[in-house]
Amino acid sequence: MDVWLDVNAKGPPGREWPERVSFMSNQKQQKPTLTGQRFKTRKRDEKERFDPSQFQESIVQGLNQTGPDLEAVTKFLDASGAKLDYRRYAETLFDILVAGGMLAPGGSLSDDVTCTDVCLFKAQEDMQTMQSYAQVFNKLIRRYKYLEKGFEEEIEKLLLFLKGFTESERNKLAMLTGILLANGNLSASILSSLFNENLVKEGVSAPFAVKLFKSWLSEKDISSLAASLRKVGMDNRLMELFPANKRSCEHFSKYFTDAGLKELADFARNQQSLGARKELQKELEEQMSRGDPLRDIIAYIREEIKKNNISEQTMIGLIWSSVMSSVEWNKKEELVTEQAIKHLKQYSPLLKAFTSQGLSELTLLLKIQEYCYDNIHFMKAFQKIVVLFYKADVLSEEAILKWYNEAHLAKGKSVFLEQMKKFVEWLKNAEEESESEEEEDEEAD
Repeated sequence: MDVWLDVNAKGPPGREWPERVSFMSNQKQQKPTLTGQRFKTRKRDEKERFDPSQFQESIVQGLNQTGPDLEAVTKFLDASGAKLDYRRYAETLFDILVAGGMLAPGGSLSDDVTCTDVCLFKAQEDMQTMQSYAQVFNKLIRRYKYLEKGFEEEIEKLLLFLKGFTESERNKLAMLTGILLANGNLSASILSSLFNENLVKEGVSAPFAVKLFKSWLSEKDISSLAASLRKVGMDNRLMELFPANKRSCEHFSKYFTDAGLKELADFARNQQSLGARKELQKELEEQMSRGDPLRDIIAYIREEIKKNNISEQTMIGLIWSSVMSSVEWNKKEELVTEQAIKHLKQYSPLLKAFTSQGLSELTLLLKIQEYCYDNIHFMKAFQKIVVLFYKADVLSEEAILKWYNEAHLAKGKSVFLEQMKKFVEWLKNAEEESESEEEEDEEAD
């Protein structure tokens, strides 16, 4: 609402009204604003230009001053981390320490920058020197923990660049990588770079792997190597070091055995066999779940034994695991025994077909003991399962007595031996009676 005052009206004494005054009771007057105004950015918000060449100059100059003394190199790198931006220029730093300068795509050195001879590729090609270089990287990464991820990425990249390096450079890189892997300074996942199609096709991956694994096994044993490979799922991929037409267990075994790595060849063979067994067990479980006729399952198993050279002892273990995995078990202890007896009675002929040897019977008994111990609801079912298999001619009294007297596992030993005590006594008495009858028959003759 606008209120206007008469200009002729008199104001209070000593004060006069302005000619025309407007009071805006329902609006606020806007403050004046400036156009084209500039705001200063804080220095910390400004993006620093990425300039690895200046960083390289500083590192190369320092390394050239220290010379080949690797202790001096370690001290220089330790001190430089406080002044130079290692986090930002990690790739450049590792390129210099490995190759002497920044690497262009493919593995060649960049021409437009100064390089150094104080690097891995210019070092002596022997294990002692490579161990010393491994210590340089190890100490650097322990001091600047944030470099760990960048270092793994660098090694993965260098492995992809192998074709661009000389044979001697590849050998040194392989030896260093093997030492670092053995001592846990790198994850075995970096080996995935060796499965690169071009490297495999050109025949670069396999000889590099030989050098690397020899270096690794000079530091640690095969079980440590195997554990590292399993941890990252590389244990089943070693065959991929060869082209598809040479990717066989026989070729791998001969190649690595001839190179002096029989332990690795045996490990790869076992892994392939383990993979085949897993596939076989999976197939058996599917056949059982479908309710395939037992004669068909038996024929399939016999074919697999022949094809994969699997022993009967190994196979009976696989069959037992498949039989027990092919059904959903009741969680109530009082009901699971009845369910187990009914289920196992159905598959007794299958188990009987692959327990033709005493050692196979004993293997099955140990598998049953282990299963009942690991699955607590089955603890009280052990004796009933064994008796069922005895009556079905799956297990002989000789195998049961051998298990009871000497061959049982420590797992649940006291519980299972107590369960079997009366049955074993019955078996012994039956055996004695049988022997007596035989003696009487002989006397009669």
